Amino acid sequence: MEHVIANLLRDFEHGKLSRRELIRSLALTVTAASVATAAPTAEGQGFNAVAVNHISYGVADYGRTRDFYADLLGMKVANDDGKQCTLAFGDSFIVARKSREADSKPLVDHFAITIDTWNKDAVEAELKRRGLESRPDTDDSFIVKDPDGFSLQISGRGMKA
Repeated sequence: MEHVIANLLRDFEHGKLSRRELIRSLALTVTAASVATAAPTAEGQGFNAVAVNHISYGVADYGRTRDFYADLLGMKVANDDGKQCTLAFGDSFIVARKSREADSKPLVDHFAITIDTWNKDAVEAELKRRGLESRPDTDDSFIVKDPDGFSLQISGRGMKA
């Protein structure tokens, strides 16, 4: 959409569009984009997953795990507060944190899937329609439980490490 708006502005600046035509074209562009992203893929068909956004898990030895992934796979350590960090690679990341379990047993806390289009109200409505209890986690994600009780974070493309 950025490309379309840039072209419209360029045409306006070069006198190819009047102010009125620019405003009308911008309004149509924004309306078309919002309609395209306002709903799941099709009625009753859910969302279009495009990537594993991240996996979050508790580990027995936080420092050892952080260093293992950074050294072996070249993951970039970010947001390291001494108790947890993100380990970024490509468009994904791992969140490694000191296990919350009393016995320091490693466990997967949750995993996040990025969906193709994000509209908070439409995503929430689809989750409710399916009878899934959800809770917002960030401005562009919700947490639900999968059939086995694992936490699944459904995220928009904006969610980054």
